[in-house]
Amino acid sequence: MNVLYSKLKEVLYAVLPITVMVLILSLTLVPLNLTQLLQFIIGAIFIIGGLSIFLLGVDIGIIPIGQMVGATIAKSNKIWIVIISGLLLGFFISIAEPDLHILADQIEMVTSGIISKISIVIVVSIGIGMLIATGLVRIVYNFPLYKLFLILYAIIFALAIFTSPEFLAISFDASGATTGALTVPFILALALGVSSLKKDSKASEKDSFGLVGIASTGAIITVMIMNIIMQSNQLSGSLETITMNTKSIFSPFLNEFLTVTLEIILALLPILIVFLVFKKFSYKMSKKTVRKTLIGILFTFIGLVLFLVGVNAGFMDVGSIVGYHIVSLDHNAYIILIAFALGVVTILAEPAVHVLTNQIEDVTSGYVKRSIVLVTLSIGVGLAVLLSIIRVLVPELHLWHYLLPGYLIALSLTFIVPKLFVGIAFDSGGVASGPMTATFILAFVQGAAEGIDGADVLVDGFGMIALVAMTPLIALQLLGLIFKVKSRKRGVK
Repeated sequence: MNVLYSKLKEVLYAVLPITVMVLILSLTLVPLNLTQLLQFIIGAIFIIGGLSIFLLGVDIGIIPIGQMVGATIAKSNKIWIVIISGLLLGFFISIAEPDLHILADQIEMVTSGIISKISIVIVVSIGIGMLIATGLVRIVYNFPLYKLFLILYAIIFALAIFTSPEFLAISFDASGATTGALTVPFILALALGVSSLKKDSKASEKDSFGLVGIASTGAIITVMIMNIIMQSNQLSGSLETITMNTKSIFSPFLNEFLTVTLEIILALLPILIVFLVFKKFSYKMSKKTVRKTLIGILFTFIGLVLFLVGVNAGFMDVGSIVGYHIVSLDHNAYIILIAFALGVVTILAEPAVHVLTNQIEDVTSGYVKRSIVLVTLSIGVGLAVLLSIIRVLVPELHLWHYLLPGYLIALSLTFIVPKLFVGIAFDSGGVASGPMTATFILAFVQGAAEGIDGADVLVDGFGMIALVAMTPLIALQLLGLIFKVKSRKRGVK
């Protein structure tokens, strides 16, 4: 109970800022009716409770499974087992990731079904599986992480030349959305399990990070290839509605409950099957450990259901309404400042961010404090949402105007930053764009795009997740540079 209370307290501090911000906006710039306001508050309660239970479940269930699987794969000493395990685990975990389903639903809705949900989910999952296998092979053979990122992003930039603007935004958004609340803890634990068997402790520490960043590039590459093969004509999109039509306060929560429950069962089933198979054939575990792990999976299930019901039924529509109405005000300064503030506080409520920052502090034995990483991430994501809104307001700005220089800076930093921070930064890019970003913030930006004449929801509304995934790459590597300088000064003394 003490652990749950600790998680609850942590989450409360994380979610309250965005809740208070929206409540202040509802009393000032964006009046919400009573139904909308109550739905938002109920959603916040669901999110706080769900996120607390989820984080507890991840600690005692998902992370141990990932470490067990990673260690078993590494002990096999057979590269074909590493590759096949990476492909299968990556595909099935990604295809069940709730964040990816949220984004795919939005893409299908905005394009009126021209880009189907199932096509996005399958194509992205293939990419994730391929790159997780590549990342595990990299750990086994000690291939330098920064060199692999240079190769992968060279491929991405080459494919981008032949990719349409709509698919450019979707491909980078997909890379962020697929590394969500469920996938990230498992991938992090998988990397930790494989790297922990190395005799060199420093190499093990560095290789504990980077796999999430590698995996997320798979989504970009395969969606771009999908567009090039399909030769899609120019697409455009719009939101069906940016208001809540329901008069019932509780009906959206009841409607979401069954859908989300089925999605989370699908999400956790592959992990449960993997655990049971490995327990029976490869890994000896006590009954107490098995029971604790199964309870952890149950907590993860309950927490994710509550969290996503709260987000989908209470937060998402309010995000669209806030974005649509603020952009119609006389001064653009309002939406720019609010966009930055929302980005800063939303990242604190991302489930996977807490998992990653805790693991960073644990692996570095407290050398890199989680609070410092959180502050750096918050500023980076705040700037990303701000840049997204500026792109909506200025039609001449295109997504690649941000992505090309941004990734060139991020990749250049890999040569001079401590290699531990390279892995942390690229993992953080995937982690930052989780369920809160994929729902509330994406809805906020799309609402703004719907409210601006000349803006297109498909072109300008998407791409925000791409920026949220990019800015931490720069922000956290700059943090690594600061740590490097400070270490040298201490050495001089």
